[in-house]
Amino acid sequence: MTATYRLQLHAGFTFADARARVPYLASLGVTHLYLSPILQAVAGSQHGYDVIDHTRVSDELGGEQGLLDLAGTAREHGMGLVVDVVPNHMAFVAPEHVNAPLWQVLRDGRDAATAHWFDIDWKAGGGRLGLPILGGTLQEALDAGEITLGEHDGAPVVRYYEHVLPVALGTEGDDVAEVLSRQHYTLAHWRDSDAMLNYRRFFDVTELIAVRVELPDVFDATHRLLVDLNHRDVIEGFRIDHPDGLADPEGYLQRLREVTRPGTGIWVEKILEGEETLPTSWACDGTTGYDAMRVLTAALVDPHALPTLDETWTEAGGGLDLEHAVERAKRTVVDELLGPEVQRLTRRAREALPDLDADRLEDAVVELLVASEVYRAYIRPDQRLTPLALERLRHAFDLAVDARPDLRVELEHLLDLAKAEDPADVWAVDFAVRLQQTWGPVMAKGIEDTTFYRWHRLVALNEVGGDPAVVEHADPAVLHDWAARQQRDWPRGMTTLSTHDTKRSEDVRARLLAVAEDTASWRACSRAFATAADAAGVDRPTAHLLWQTLVGVGPVSRERLHGYLTKAMREAKRHTGWLAVNEEYEARVQAFADSAVADGDLHEAVASAVRENLPGIRAAVLGQKLLQLLLPGTPDTYQGTEVVDLSLVDPDNRRPVDYEDREARLARLAQEAPASLDDEKLLVTSRALRVRRELSDVFGEKGTYAPLAASTEHALGVVRGDRVVGVVTRLPRRLADAGGWADHTLTLPDGTWRDELTGRVLGGGEVACAEAFERFPVALLVAR
Repeated sequence: MTATYRLQLHAGFTFADARARVPYLASLGVTHLYLSPILQAVAGSQHGYDVIDHTRVSDELGGEQGLLDLAGTAREHGMGLVVDVVPNHMAFVAPEHVNAPLWQVLRDGRDAATAHWFDIDWKAGGGRLGLPILGGTLQEALDAGEITLGEHDGAPVVRYYEHVLPVALGTEGDDVAEVLSRQHYTLAHWRDSDAMLNYRRFFDVTELIAVRVELPDVFDATHRLLVDLNHRDVIEGFRIDHPDGLADPEGYLQRLREVTRPGTGIWVEKILEGEETLPTSWACDGTTGYDAMRVLTAALVDPHALPTLDETWTEAGGGLDLEHAVERAKRTVVDELLGPEVQRLTRRAREALPDLDADRLEDAVVELLVASEVYRAYIRPDQRLTPLALERLRHAFDLAVDARPDLRVELEHLLDLAKAEDPADVWAVDFAVRLQQTWGPVMAKGIEDTTFYRWHRLVALNEVGGDPAVVEHADPAVLHDWAARQQRDWPRGMTTLSTHDTKRSEDVRARLLAVAEDTASWRACSRAFATAADAAGVDRPTAHLLWQTLVGVGPVSRERLHGYLTKAMREAKRHTGWLAVNEEYEARVQAFADSAVADGDLHEAVASAVRENLPGIRAAVLGQKLLQLLLPGTPDTYQGTEVVDLSLVDPDNRRPVDYEDREARLARLAQEAPASLDDEKLLVTSRALRVRRELSDVFGEKGTYAPLAASTEHALGVVRGDRVVGVVTRLPRRLADAGGWADHTLTLPDGTWRDELTGRVLGGGEVACAEAFERFPVALLVAR
């Protein structure tokens, strides 16, 4: 395995559609197709993460035979399959009978054969499952005749619009209210979720119910088909979605490793914060690559732009204290979105600490959640507390005490609970596990889905697993240090630049990084939009986001732009939100966006910034792609991004890919020189992937990585095994302002080198940068 290519499967792009693209992807140079979830999901699902049946390959995708046909065609072209796995949750949607294990629980309650599958706090519901699905109170729904009795497959059911709920044996009747009073579930207003919801969710998504894969029989039942396909040589690798949501991710990965074939690839969608590293005790091959994305950005963003970025963001009404912005966003998320999770943790704390005041315990729980700075503390109740886990807990405790010193006593007790030092203490163990399972949602919703839609100093840095403050310590050394650790600890770990979850595609971010280097254009755009926003009655921070979005995405349809801005405004949760939509505010912003796209001063400010920086955009697009493909690990290319792709957050990044165009371009590149930046990116991608495939030993577990020596900071290069060199132009705007390459050189290992992008041959030793970059701002050199 040398490289993967991510495909988003759904009814509009099935196994058969993927199969038709195999010859092209093989010629591109990838060795494995990386498929989104393949198990049976909710009808019409565009992503596959809402699984309803673990025993079937999705009918909409083509069923098991379709998957086998795809695997066979891939194998004929020397390729294999990697699939996305969703161990943390299943769909809880209407009509509820589509999820058979959950249907049993709704019908039979705690006595159901599958009751232990799901993470339900039965005690909190008085032995019943809380279902806050009604548009009003239960009495209002009954009075309006919205809830009725009926049949499904010959059995009695309760119906509420699209919802279909089973009636327990022996509780049938003619009176709806009386029948409901005897069920294993309780219907309630959706606004009563904090009090009624007693099952763990995926983040704040009520339609996804947590699955307890830590239990051996649940693991077996939910993984049997995938493991069977692995042993039949259909699937060669697994990408594990959201491992931090699991009760015991380390134990889960160990179990998965034990039941899969030797050599099976396993990657975890793990978000690492700051200097955090993936525990080497995890039985996997590494992360899915967000950490690589962060260090690539750190190597390419211009730290000299920081004063201008600070100045313009301040003028736009933004604060510079990122930590304060994150803390406020986390509080918003905990208070407004994660009430059921807070209540469950508080219940555990009250049961374990009955002598403490309940309200103060709840306040302490909130502080401990807000204080999280990582997605998980890596506590395993059945094992001795590690120094790392203790450090994470104590750090959160210290931050919580700093925020609320009056709660020190309560927080000290919660810290003891979180350590789970006595495996027999069921309340402490439950508290410790649930705390970690809730930290992830607090981090994800608080930072990625709130702060990153509020704090717009340079939005190219506001990325999943990213760090908006990285510009303050940007340096290629950050990349090289990470790469050395990656080669040592995780030589098969994924690297990526775009995924189905990224806020902006790699090329949108590249355009913004290039324009940020041009401080004059940055100021001009910022001030033009601030002035116009004041006149239009739009807040300046949103205007600052808008103009950066237009710089990054380029020409964009009204539908795409409005869809993105609606999501961005609601995720920010300041002037509007998903639960309380401010239509007047949203319409005002959309109208302002329309005026900015139309001909006029705002349009010209954006267009001028892009025109003035086309060389820098070219260098950033090609440079970050070449570096990613040459780093230690397994590079992944998200569907369509082998050419320039200017996409925003999902669903924008799930638009259909024009593979006919890409196939034609790749064929032309075998005969002709590239005629556009699209062609150039495809050339860089295909040549680098082919080199990786042909020289797999150079990039494998025994390969080596080293920085390339150069006389200037503007030439950033890597050396793989003294046989492959990749070098890119860093910060081209400042380079041009300084007079260009002049006498600067880079130092190649001894030998003769061929540039795979141009066919030119260079000698070893000192080589003039002007010669190496004569035709492209990047070079891919292979020893002859």
